[in-house]
Amino acid sequence: MNIINKHLVEQLGYNFINAPYLPAGKDEYYLRNQQNNSGINYRKLTALEIEVLVRNRNTSDDWSNILVSKQFSAELVKNCKFFGLVRIGKLEPLYLEFHNFKMPVGLYNSTIISSDFGDNVSIDNVNFLSHYIIGNEVMIANVNELATTDKAKFGNGIIKQGEKESVRVWLELGNENGGRGVMPYNHMLPGDAWIWSKYRDDEALMQKFKEFTENSFDNLHGYYGQIGHRTVIKNCKIIKDVLVGSDAYLKGANKLKNLTINSDEKRTTQIGEGCELVNGIVGYGCRIFYGAKAVRFIMSSHCQLKYGARLINSFLGNNSTISCCEVLNSLIFPAHEQHHNNSFLCAAVVMGQSNMAAGATIGSNHNSRAADGEIIAGRGFWPGLCVSLKHNSKFASFTIIAKGDFPAELNIPIPFSLVSNDVANDVLQVMPAYWFMYNMYALVRNSRKYVDRDRRTEKIQCIEYDFLAPDTVNEMFAGLKILQLLKPDAEGNATVTGWENTDRIIKILKLEKSIAAFKEMIQYYGTIEIFNKIQQHKPESFEALKKSVSAKIQRSEWLNVGGQLIQKSALETARRNIKAGKIKNWSGVHNFYKEEGAAYETDKCNHAYTSLLEILNITPKQFTPALLKQLLQQAVATKEKMCNGIYTAREKDYSSPFRKMVYDTNEEMNKVIGRLEDNSFIQEQLGELEAMKKQVKAVIRKLKL
Repeated sequence: MNIINKHLVEQLGYNFINAPYLPAGKDEYYLRNQQNNSGINYRKLTALEIEVLVRNRNTSDDWSNILVSKQFSAELVKNCKFFGLVRIGKLEPLYLEFHNFKMPVGLYNSTIISSDFGDNVSIDNVNFLSHYIIGNEVMIANVNELATTDKAKFGNGIIKQGEKESVRVWLELGNENGGRGVMPYNHMLPGDAWIWSKYRDDEALMQKFKEFTENSFDNLHGYYGQIGHRTVIKNCKIIKDVLVGSDAYLKGANKLKNLTINSDEKRTTQIGEGCELVNGIVGYGCRIFYGAKAVRFIMSSHCQLKYGARLINSFLGNNSTISCCEVLNSLIFPAHEQHHNNSFLCAAVVMGQSNMAAGATIGSNHNSRAADGEIIAGRGFWPGLCVSLKHNSKFASFTIIAKGDFPAELNIPIPFSLVSNDVANDVLQVMPAYWFMYNMYALVRNSRKYVDRDRRTEKIQCIEYDFLAPDTVNEMFAGLKILQLLKPDAEGNATVTGWENTDRIIKILKLEKSIAAFKEMIQYYGTIEIFNKIQQHKPESFEALKKSVSAKIQRSEWLNVGGQLIQKSALETARRNIKAGKIKNWSGVHNFYKEEGAAYETDKCNHAYTSLLEILNITPKQFTPALLKQLLQQAVATKEKMCNGIYTAREKDYSSPFRKMVYDTNEEMNKVIGRLEDNSFIQEQLGELEAMKKQVKAVIRKLKL
């Protein structure tokens, strides 16, 4: 049965902190007073003000516990019930307006328990408002419950005094059985989540991360909920144990419980109709609309969750969008797109710049009765329409998967590949370097798009969006080792084993063209990074340039740490420093990201130089002015080839009869999709090519190559 406890009505609004958890010499308001930094000087009500309040049908258990500011107007408080200590700021005869929503300043038709209000708030028809600190010019109307409990954690994975470990909230990332669980906390970064979920065999590191999280908060009872300045809340049902930043907009939400909703004047967060969010962190500048559901989650800054999407036990990286679909037990790095209905993502680590199409089922457990499968997908992961994948599977960076039901686990070790099913012949087909050969338009455009759409204002992690970077280049080198051992057949294809958990043939398409494409792009990467260094640092001579770059004996190994590329050796050092106590908290971990980000340009250039020497099979002594001149000229040729590939990939949309058949005339087609020659991205790329030609000529002259 339901246990209904009965107390004396005069106790309503008091004893928020139970006696065992109240420090000696402190009253129940000590944390509230620390949290309220409004600077308002409160005073007691005058006899006349009490008379006006009573006349306006207000009640209080004790009028001496209603404190107000100097510019308080009792006429602007009507039909309210007050319990406990309530403090009210300035109330002036004004009305507030937000998006044509207009409310008079004041407190109306509400039950208010032990709460603080800033200046010129508008509160109307809040059935139960309990233990909140509300900022200036806040508008709240038609809310069933807006309350905070004494054990509120606001979405953080902590426990309070006297609570059992079983109540702690964990995010079970990348694996359904909780074996990679992390404790969520406000401002957790994708890198934090990945390192914590990845190195499960390092128990000392796991313990440190738990300590870092617990030490970021205290376990005291009695924190109040807060609503920041200028936040607007209307037509919501239940808001419980929620911290809300300034300038947020909450409208029509069904249930918001145990959350931190980050928002400020430059990065406003909005939550809309029918949404239900429980046990989570919402980052700055997020948009959550139209019946979206999220439970045990973190949304990093500038994410969108909408159109009935479900996000459960998952971490969503910055600048990502999920709509109309379901995501469970997943760790998703920044710049993820998943827009379509019936799209399902489960128990996966998706390393960013990813896009999932309609009907994709990533992580179905049809081949096991256990809930312990995982999928790991490098950045640039792009499963197409109605793709079905099974646990366990692993994909190199920039894997694109053609429509199909893949019957067994996959391990695709070569990047930039197209994976497809030849159903008629029961063959798995893999085309390495597909992007370079047939879809350069999307590859280059997406890299630019992600940079343009990165709306982070605090870039603690330096996210790499370029498709040519240390991680993908290292994968291409590894792919070349595999491909160069194969022998092409008469059609230029080859076969491999071990890439799919079946006995069927696995065919590698266009073997020699793939090898040539990888070699060309690695050489281009190495040359272009040196060219960029020349452009930025303007060395006076070739000798000065050569001294400024460092070639290691062996290419450095890199890891994708939440979207930030970090050398494996640097991360290993950081892990040791964490365990040794040299890195003492999450701020220290974040400083490590910043330091690595500051060094990234130099480290990447050194990696590029080493890669260039390796792909050319030369020593540093053989890197001469004449060779650099040749490489720069070849880089221009590659850039021109890329521009041609970009144009050709897009031109297909204008020349294919199956594309054109829906238009009666070319004029109709151009009106609908725009003229090819007006494509701004293509024009931008052609402009870059011409600029590069001039810059290369200038470098050759200046360095006397």
